[in-house]
Amino acid sequence: MERTAALATVGWEESAGEGSVREKLPEAESPRERLFRLGAAALTDPELLSVLMGSGVRTQALAEALLATRGGLKELLQQDPRELCARPGMGPGRTAQVMAALELGRRAQRVTERRPRLRTPKEISAYLAPNLSALRREVFHVLCFNARNVLLHDARVAEGTINACPVDPREVFAAAITSRASAIVLAHNHPSGDPEPSGQDLGLTAQLIEAGRVLGIKVLDHVVIGDGTYSSLLERGELPLLGGETRGPWSMAGERG
Repeated sequence: MERTAALATVGWEESAGEGSVREKLPEAESPRERLFRLGAAALTDPELLSVLMGSGVRTQALAEALLATRGGLKELLQQDPRELCARPGMGPGRTAQVMAALELGRRAQRVTERRPRLRTPKEISAYLAPNLSALRREVFHVLCFNARNVLLHDARVAEGTINACPVDPREVFAAAITSRASAIVLAHNHPSGDPEPSGQDLGLTAQLIEAGRVLGIKVLDHVVIGDGTYSSLLERGELPLLGGETRGPWSMAGERG
């Protein structure tokens, strides 16, 4: 009895019937327990996903399998819910939980100001990336500004496919005129993740700059959103110019009235 008690105090126990001893291993700490002890930031992506979907070794293995592809969380966010639902171990309930959580995380990155002041291509990219960078198709936005670079309206004027997005100039300037904007920034995403502007991007930009000149609405820039990066036609020196026009900094609308 005394020997058994002593062994128990150091984490060992005697095997029944053989008189031998074996180590009593501590139970593995679950991701949920680690979350409460260390905080959510300490968990890996698969661990966070397994906490969301439920407890158990099989759930952790499923979470690891879902994130095993090179795209990780971003690719998971881009999946069609019906395709995800069809995967072994998933189903409508788990799929809805996962997609809703990923969307909440994406929305949490949004600018909270209703009318932010955006003065550089980098600020434009930071504002748009949470909405555009994870999309599976191209979309085209028109950001409408007053003379102080305050965003009056962010209008999605076109949606396309994975590599094309037809844009109607009338829709672009309808958004600007409705919001009484003095300047606009054009923006769209490249689902491939590469923000390099195409020849079509440059041609469309030139067309819209000319239309804006006729209407008295300045096109400040065209920003292309990629995967964690962006391209600004103004920064690259590729924003088309009209008859002797010169380009200043992005915030050229400045304080002019």
